[in-house]
Amino acid sequence: MTVDEIAAFATDVLVSRGMARDQAAAVAGFIAAAERDDCPSHGLYRLLGMLRTIDAGTVGLDARPTVSELRPGIVSIDAHFGFSPLAFATGRPVLEQRARENGLAALVIRNCFHFSALWAEVEPLAADGLVALAMTPSHAWVAPAGGRRPVLGTNPIAFGWPREGRLPFVFDFATSAVARGEIELHRRAGRAVPPGWGVDAEGRATTDPAAILSGAMNTFGGHKGSALSIMVELMAAALIGDLTSMESAKADNGTVGAPMHGEIVIAFDPAGFPGGAEATSASRAEMLFEAITSQDLRLPSDRRYAARARSLRDGVKVRRALLDEIAAARRSAPRQLDERAS
Repeated sequence: MTVDEIAAFATDVLVSRGMARDQAAAVAGFIAAAERDDCPSHGLYRLLGMLRTIDAGTVGLDARPTVSELRPGIVSIDAHFGFSPLAFATGRPVLEQRARENGLAALVIRNCFHFSALWAEVEPLAADGLVALAMTPSHAWVAPAGGRRPVLGTNPIAFGWPREGRLPFVFDFATSAVARGEIELHRRAGRAVPPGWGVDAEGRATTDPAAILSGAMNTFGGHKGSALSIMVELMAAALIGDLTSMESAKADNGTVGAPMHGEIVIAFDPAGFPGGAEATSASRAEMLFEAITSQDLRLPSDRRYAARARSLRDGVKVRRALLDEIAAARRSAPRQLDERAS
């Protein structure tokens, strides 16, 4: 499929289940970008969870994000319980403007359902010349280091750095040992996961993906990843007045839908900092990147960028079985959803 065909397919699925077209198109853009960049754990597969969330009746299918400015440099978006991409698109122009005016600014997204990878948000900010940092909680699926009970979310952190004439330097990683979608994809394929990804319900190490999904995931790097994950809970939940991963999981009430919580994105204008004013930050950054790549190493996101070029040239391979599963889920709208629509 072409990237445009993937976006059109995802939009059509969501619109057919009652989602407003602008919200569906924003969601579909993130899904298509993930498939384009060979990140299938955040691609079309995510439609299945979205349909479950829609079936639960909790998502605002025609939600219109609203913007308010709490203080100079703090932009707040109320997503009104819609999915996050439209809320980000609504707040991004204001965030960029305030970052250039003040040197830095924060975008707070509240009351949203979140499913997407954060690189899709920091990359366009970096492409516009801003340094960007984003983080968000999720559901409580992850045990703190040494624990056995889920307390933390997968709690990703993403960072983007602009590069003149090149695609931005971007990294995006979960503070869990792996993204939860990767474990689910292993379960669906009937494959064991590598050691260290999680524990079963009794707290015993296991490579059975189903046991981890009903037990707890591990953080990456032991206590270091655990501390970073706690930081995300504080920065992207407590600080912005939205749900922690534990509260999000409780609000889900067993529907196994998309997590409902908030997100924080911080943008820095290099021109407002001493390095930018002296025109040294870019040259120092490139010197650092060259020291890495000269060792025949790739930078974070280089694999994605290579996949992107390949996808735009050759198209994206999509499993027919997944498309069929999405089509079946699309047709199986529950009776209460049909009654609401009428």
